[in-house]
This record gives sequence, C-alpha cells and structure tokens, in this order.
Amino acid sequence: MSDVKTREQVPCWLTYTNEKTHQILRDNMHRAPMANGMIEGIGPRYCPSIETKVLRFPDKEKHQLFIEPEGLHTEEMYVQGMSTSMPMDVQMDFLRTIPGLETVKIMRPGYAIEYDCIDPLQLKPTLEFKVLSGLFSAGQANGTSGYEEAAAQGLIAGINAALKLKGEEALILRRSEAYIGVLIDDLVTKGTQEPYRIMTSRAEYRLLLRQDNADLRLTEKGWRIGLVKPERYQRYQTKKQSIDKVMEQLKEYKVNPNKEIQEKLVSIGSTPIRTSTSLYDLLKRTEIDYGMLKQVFDLPALAAEVQEQVEIGVVYEGYIQKQLEQVERMEKLEEKILPEAIDYQQVPSLRDEAREKLAAIRPLSVGQAGRISGVSPADISILLVYLEQRRREVKL
Repeated sequence: MSDVKTREQVPCWLTYTNEKTHQILRDNMHRAPMANGMIEGIGPRYCPSIETKVLRFPDKEKHQLFIEPEGLHTEEMYVQGMSTSMPMDVQMDFLRTIPGLETVKIMRPGYAIEYDCIDPLQLKPTLEFKVLSGLFSAGQANGTSGYEEAAAQGLIAGINAALKLKGEEALILRRSEAYIGVLIDDLVTKGTQEPYRIMTSRAEYRLLLRQDNADLRLTEKGWRIGLVKPERYQRYQTKKQSIDKVMEQLKEYKVNPNKEIQEKLVSIGSTPIRTSTSLYDLLKRTEIDYGMLKQVFDLPALAAEVQEQVEIGVVYEGYIQKQLEQVERMEKLEEKILPEAIDYQQVPSLRDEAREKLAAIRPLSVGQAGRISGVSPADISILLVYLEQRRREVKL
C-alpha cells in the first residue's frame, strides 16, 4: 500500500577464498558432519557448505563470498557463501585466511542441520492430509526451504484450516494465478528429494505471474476470504477500473494520416502513419510511451501504477494472449475432476507405472494427473475416455 519507492541502501563487500582456505578445509574434512557421513540427508542444492564446494569443485582456486551487514545499525556482518559444519577452531582459522577478514571475530559460528520431513505427496492442494481430515501441514516439514516457501505454505494452510472450520470453499491457487500455486502443486503432485525452492523457471505461465500485477491477480481472492481490508479493496478496484477505462479509450481514439497528426508523431520521435490508426496501436511502437501520447493528444493523466499496467498490457498483448490461451486449455483439464474412490486398477489400458503413480498420489483432476512424473499424454487420453464412459453410464 505504500507509495514509497526507495529504501536505504547499505554497502556489501566482495571477497574470495584462496588456496590457504581450501587447504585448512581439506586438512579438517574428517571433522565436518556435512562431509564425513554423519549427516546423510541431501542438503539445499543452491547453498552448499564451503567444505562441500571444496570437495565438489577441486579445480576451483577460489570461491566468491559476499560480506553483508546484518542491519542498518550494527557492525555484525554475514558471510554469504560460507555456510559450514566445521568446528569453531577450524572456522576461525580459515576465515582469517580471507582478504578483509584477517582479524575477524566470530559472534556466532556456522552450524549444520539435518531435518526430516513428511512426504508432501500425502497432502491435498489445500495442504490438508489426505487421510487425516482437519490436519494441515506447512513449512520446512513439507520438504521445502525455510524461507518464502515455508511462509507461503503457512499462509495457505492457515487460510484453509479457517475456511474448513467455517464450512466454506477451500482456497487453491492455480499455477496460472500465483507462484504459491506452482510451489504447492509441485510439492503435492511431484514430491521432492531435496529442500524445494521456488524459481521462475518452475512456472510455465511466468509471463502472467509478474510482480507488477500481483494485486490484480490476488486481491479479489483475498477479499473473498476476508484478508483484504476495505481501503485496500477500494484502491484495487479504482486501479482496475482506471486501467480498463484507459484501455478502451486508447482503442476508440482513432487518428488519421493528415498533416497535423503526422507533425505530432514526428514531434514525439515517431514516424508518420499511412492509414487511420488507434492510439492503442501507436502505443505498441517501441519509441512511444503513454506520457508521449498524452503530450500531443487529449488523454487523461494517470497514476504511475496505472500507466505501467496500461503500457505492459498494450506492448505485450500478443504474448500475454497466447499464454492466456494455454491457461484456458489447461483449465479445461483441471475442471475434469477425478472421483475420490476411482480404482485405477479397473481403468483399462493404463500402463502399470501410471496405475502405480495415480493410485499413490490420487490427483484431484485430470490436469493434476498430467503433471505427475511417469504419467504420459497417452495415459491422460485413456483417463479422459474412461471418465466420459462413466459419465454416460451415470446418465443412463
């Protein structure tokens, strides 16, 4: 809700490990639980310990480290890239081999953890256990990292627990609606063998999942379940109405290739037109933005957030429309609900692997079934035929 666009920035520093650092680590590798076998679990893929890096990349002469202030008003620094399970004395020795840290003091040593987790395939997309009604699970216990992923699950599990108590419809965010939807669908459909982290590359509809349109995607849902206050909802409605109104105005405002119009276009650094053209199509030109059109045509002043949405919507219309069509095709499969009691052993022609995976995961819809590893497009076609046959039998 804030209109503040800047935050106080503080410097971080860059430094590197070196051969002395690596030698100390190699000499003490037998003392590191991450390396000596005491910890057997698979650690987070994207932030391995420094001893793991030395073992995994023996050819590297140095590894990059960021020295980051812990806050605006503290002299405490965090060494990013230096997580470790080494004993305290070894940590002190290797830290002081690093340029800039020769006289460093340790406020809290690094440490290693090994945590267990449930199998997230036991969960519904609401994060409720399939076999334990009313019990919801969230956070690292579901096999994710403990950062945004854990917080996102806590939000959804809490919402759905409350909605269940009230007897209301559950909240399930789709993959096309939110990164939270991608995260939870991946967990409950595919499971995970290592601490899961959400990344843009996991989302097939990421052109729709932009940070600039998060309010347009999700405020309505928040309002429905009572998590959006009236003033926020009003601000969202005002913004949406403004975007819709300006979009319509740009499409209706046509200009003809007369001398006056051509001069106006040249004055804003664009080229003349040959036929009658809408301002909507002019805004698609890479050299033109809404502010330029407003200078020479009778257009309303817009709030910055409205202008941004209008420009994005116009410039990327073709790409966004193509992705919306993909979503529409997928949602038709999501709407085909699989009966809870379906016996996959009785579905003729399914491959054995598909039967096994479908019986274990018990997807809610044909769309979710199609995302299970080991279930092929041919298996989905067979499921669709089977469902249609059942539907006809029920009608008869």
